[in-house]
Amino acid sequence: MGYIRYLLHDCAIGLLSKAVSDQFMATWSNCRSEPLTLQPMSFFNTDIRPFVIAGPCSAETREQVLETAGALKDMPVQLFRAGIWKPRTKPGSFEGMGIEGLAWLKEAKELYQLPVTVEVAEPAHIEQALKYGVDVLWLGARTTVNPFQVQRLADALKGVDVPVMIKNPVNPDVDLWEGAIERIERAGIKDIAAIHRGFSGYNTNSVYRNEPNWPIPIELKRRKPGLPIFCDPSHITGKRDRIAEIAQKAMDMDFEGLMIETHPRPAEAWSDAAQQVAPETLLFILSHLVVRREYTDEMGKGVEMEYLRQLMDTLDAEIIDLVARRMQLSERMGEVKRSSNITAYQPDRWREIVETRSARALSHNLDKEFILKLYELIHHESIKKQLAILHNEQKELKK
Repeated sequence: MGYIRYLLHDCAIGLLSKAVSDQFMATWSNCRSEPLTLQPMSFFNTDIRPFVIAGPCSAETREQVLETAGALKDMPVQLFRAGIWKPRTKPGSFEGMGIEGLAWLKEAKELYQLPVTVEVAEPAHIEQALKYGVDVLWLGARTTVNPFQVQRLADALKGVDVPVMIKNPVNPDVDLWEGAIERIERAGIKDIAAIHRGFSGYNTNSVYRNEPNWPIPIELKRRKPGLPIFCDPSHITGKRDRIAEIAQKAMDMDFEGLMIETHPRPAEAWSDAAQQVAPETLLFILSHLVVRREYTDEMGKGVEMEYLRQLMDTLDAEIIDLVARRMQLSERMGEVKRSSNITAYQPDRWREIVETRSARALSHNLDKEFILKLYELIHHESIKKQLAILHNEQKELKK
C-alpha cells in the first residue's frame, strides 16, 4: 500500500514525487485562495475531503505553537488544534499551559489566518476559550463519558454560537455518544461534528492504543446521517507509523475528515510523543490518501453494493477479532479448570449459553436456530482448546 511507505523512516518524505506534491498543493491553493472563516451555514460543511484538523497534542511553548502553525498554514488543513487543558491519567504529568497557551493560539490564528480549536472540560474553559477567539470547541472522550459533566458544558453553551466537536466516550457505547451530542444540540448549538478516537479496552495484545470498534461510528452515522464524523487515527493507533493506514480506512468508510496530531519534532513532544507526526509527514499522508466518491441515493446499484461490501468487510474483521479474543478467554478458562481439576464440558453452563444467546438473538430479530448453530461451533472450538490443555497436563504427568 503506497500510502504507508513513509513508515520506513521520516527520510522517506524525500521520496515523495515532486509532481504529485506540486499538483496536490496547487489544487489546495486554488481551493484556499481566501483566508478560512466560519461559514454562514456550517463550519464543517465543506466540499474539500477530507476536512483536516492538525496541530500538536499540547501547546508547549509560544515558539512551538507558532512554528507548527506556520508549517501547516499552506497545507490542506482547515483547523489548527492544540491541547490547552490536558486531562491526564495520573497527577504530576504535563497538564497543559492553560490561559497562557490560549494567547499563543490567538497569535497563531491572527498571524496565519488559521482557525483554531481546543478541548474544553469545564464551563470556565468555554468562557476563557471564547474570550481568546477560539473558533471551535471539542469535548474529549473522558468528558463525553460523563452525562453530568456534558450537561454542565451544555448549560454553559446556551446562547453561544460556536461549532462543537464531540469525541466518542472511552467505552464503546453508541447511546452515550449520541446522548452527549443531543445534550449539546438542546443547548442550541447547531454546528456539531463527531470525532471517532477509539475505545478503551482490556486487551493487552491489541495493536491499537484505543480499539476502533468501527460498528459504533457506523451506527452513529446511521442514526444521524447529516452529522459530520471525523476520525482521530492518532489516538486510535497510539503510533505514528500506523496513522496513514487508519486514515485511509476512515476515508474508505466515508468519514468526512481527520484529526491528526502534528508536532515539528514529534519525539520531543511533552505529551503523546509516539503518536504525533512531523508536518512534512502529515503532507505525505494527505497527498497519498485515496478519497472515494461519497455515497448517495443517486448512485448505481453497483456502487451501492460496493459501499455495503466495505461495511461488511469491516464488520467481518471485527467479528474475527472478537472470536479470537473469546478463544483466548477459553484457553484461560482451561488453565483454571486444569488447576481446579474440573471437567472441560459443563452441561449447566452450556444450557445457560443456549438460553441467554437465544433470547438475545430474538431481541435483535435474528433467527434462533442460526444463532444456536453459530454458538455450537464456537462452543465446540472452545471445548477443544480446553481439552488440549487438560490433555497436555496428562502428558506431563506420564513423563
